[in-house]
Amino acid sequence: MRPKLTPKAMLLIGVLLLCACSTPNKVQRQVSKDAVLPQITQGEHQGAYRNLYRTPLGQRQYPAHCEANCYPADQALQCNTPGQDCRYTAAQQAPELTTGFGVQWLGHASFVINTPDGQQLLLDPVFGQFDWPVRWVQWFAGIIKRPYTPTISSTTLAETDAVLYSHLHYDHFSHQSIEQIGNKPTYYLPLGMADYMPKGGYHIIEQAWYSQSQQGELSIHLVPAHHFNNRRLFNDDNKALWGGWLLEHGENTLFFAGDTGYSEHFKDIQQKYGDIDICLLPIASYHHEEHADWYRYVHTTPEDALVAATELGCKVMIPWGYGNGSWQMGDISSHSPLLRLLHMQRQLNSQVPLLILNEGDSVQL
Repeated sequence: MRPKLTPKAMLLIGVLLLCACSTPNKVQRQVSKDAVLPQITQGEHQGAYRNLYRTPLGQRQYPAHCEANCYPADQALQCNTPGQDCRYTAAQQAPELTTGFGVQWLGHASFVINTPDGQQLLLDPVFGQFDWPVRWVQWFAGIIKRPYTPTISSTTLAETDAVLYSHLHYDHFSHQSIEQIGNKPTYYLPLGMADYMPKGGYHIIEQAWYSQSQQGELSIHLVPAHHFNNRRLFNDDNKALWGGWLLEHGENTLFFAGDTGYSEHFKDIQQKYGDIDICLLPIASYHHEEHADWYRYVHTTPEDALVAATELGCKVMIPWGYGNGSWQMGDISSHSPLLRLLHMQRQLNSQVPLLILNEGDSVQL
């Protein structure tokens, strides 16, 4: 029989929990000598960050574009309805890279990464639906919910050494998931994002673009992305930086692009770090009937991702952003981006090996 707690004991537990939640976070900033700090220094937007790869909307030049019949059915994809609720079933052979990195796709933008030196990292972990209040607005407005939420064990969470978030948007950054993970790992964030973390004694390292931190034998670099950042309804546009993450262990590299549109930043990253072994690239959220230019401006289409993979020198590309664990924001269906990716791979005769994972799948590379 479970022992009953006395009112005094319950009060003590409540006080301890309250104290834990209000414990200040420890924040460090990494701004290397050769870092890029795209911050506005004067004027009404002083202190905000800017997109260094910005062009006027509608004037971006894209190397490739699907003109027609972009979503043909593919035998490799078994779906309950056309393009919806699918699994990739084709046999595939992972390239023999021997990098020592292990990759598990949890869904949408969330990954578990095992590093060559035995560490475990989480990339953009969001385990449930959107945080409140967007979850409430989503329900009230009838917006589609995430039909599948990632499953991760408490044992796996307890083994996490570091958590890396790319930006603040609700499908990439989750207070609920952070509280579930706890304050044992180190949290790596772009500059300014520590202000949006819950309180609770979290160890946070903020980085500028092209700044580096050391986590065990692993070098962690924040790199540019063609996107933007906000969290609140009013007055916080680009108050925090955004970006992608490049993990480096010896001569082996893994790149997580974060949310991004296509721009010259892919070439710049390759020029600085050389060809990338493993590229985790987004292929979704680019479709909109009225605002197609904007959606593609800040999210890569499948063909944009294929071009980027070539420019990065990727030895393997793992796509993400679509699927049963996505919210289908800016997509025709859950797997329409993957259908377009498979189609455009053939159309462009892309030579970058693709590795298609279903939610929960793992691969050692």
